[in-house]
Amino acid sequence: MEITVDQMYQIENNGHAMGFLKKFMMENAGAAAVRRLVEKFGDVTSKNILIFVGMGNNGGDGLVMARHLSGYGSIVTVQLLGSPDKIKTEESSWNWSILKKMPSVKLLSGDNLHFDFIPDVIIDAILGTGISGEIREPYVSAINYINNSSCFKFAVDVPSGLDPQTGETANIFVKSDMTVTFHKMKQGIPKRKDLTGELYAEKIGIPPEAEEGVL
Repeated sequence: MEITVDQMYQIENNGHAMGFLKKFMMENAGAAAVRRLVEKFGDVTSKNILIFVGMGNNGGDGLVMARHLSGYGSIVTVQLLGSPDKIKTEESSWNWSILKKMPSVKLLSGDNLHFDFIPDVIIDAILGTGISGEIREPYVSAINYINNSSCFKFAVDVPSGLDPQTGETANIFVKSDMTVTFHKMKQGIPKRKDLTGELYAEKIGIPPEAEEGVL
């Protein structure tokens, strides 16, 4: 069953109101995405993984992935596309604060996109379902970097720049090899298999009761 982006927001809000907090949803989303990535590679030990992180909850999913991948023995670098004090949500800020206590994860922030390694995997956790208007810097440079890289590209929830409701694209967009979206498939995402690559919808623990009155 495919759902609209608005229905997904309502379901998340209903789950949160029941006590299944958005912090838990983010944790389960990041964990589910990492499981898919590990399943794909079989072993991610010592792989150089670069995670581009936006300032909203899509970025928060990427921050959760960074912690889990470090636990799998990956060499993880997080590039936050802005200043940490401008992170938009409590859930994402909380996950950033955990990573700050983890020397095993290299944290970079701002718009200086120069890396001293060649990644084996790039994770796109830049823009999620809340895309609107023209994509600007430093997101444009990050998306160009992803698309110009020859490594495996993994999109969290939706490739950045793809409208998950309509399947239309912004002025710039990520072309990924694998996309993991959450809870249920959003209507526009399967229309663009050319951008999503392998496509999965993973459960993240939202109670089915949160769908009552929505679906």
